[in-house]
Amino acid sequence: MSTSSLPTRRLVLVPCSVQMAQAALRDRDGLESRLGAQVPQEWPGQDLREFLPLYAWQLQADPALLGWGIWLVIHAAERTVIGDAGFKGQPGSEGTVEIGYSVLPAYRGQGFATEAARALVDWALAQRGVRRIIAECSLENVASIRVLEKLGMQHREADAGMLRWELESG
Repeated sequence: MSTSSLPTRRLVLVPCSVQMAQAALRDRDGLESRLGAQVPQEWPGQDLREFLPLYAWQLQADPALLGWGIWLVIHAAERTVIGDAGFKGQPGSEGTVEIGYSVLPAYRGQGFATEAARALVDWALAQRGVRRIIAECSLENVASIRVLEKLGMQHREADAGMLRWELESG
């Protein structure tokens, strides 16, 4: 499995290492130096900020998780972190991974979430053992619904205000 950066037309996705996760919380200058990119004050968001210590611990305990967790989304021309995307762990025995993504408000509505998610979907489907990608989003999150539709994901069910989606490898 290759976990080097993933370039797209306008972005570079970088798998978040233990050192990057730790620097995101305690050493913004160090993270900027490591990435060669600016890190805006509003990144990481609250949910990711709370998850990063656990993520760093999990990755330290099992380096094979790199690529199956957080990826930093960098605007290639601006050399700025504009969000994050990734998976909620390695594929299970049935070959399923769950994808998620987030883009800073100033960069929303420009197709960056779709571009980042597409790169990760393609990467995941190229990995041995991945047969299905799932996602979920709020019923009210029209932008996320559009991203998932553009990825070719199929709406499968709704439950407690959440929509569940899937994409089978073809």
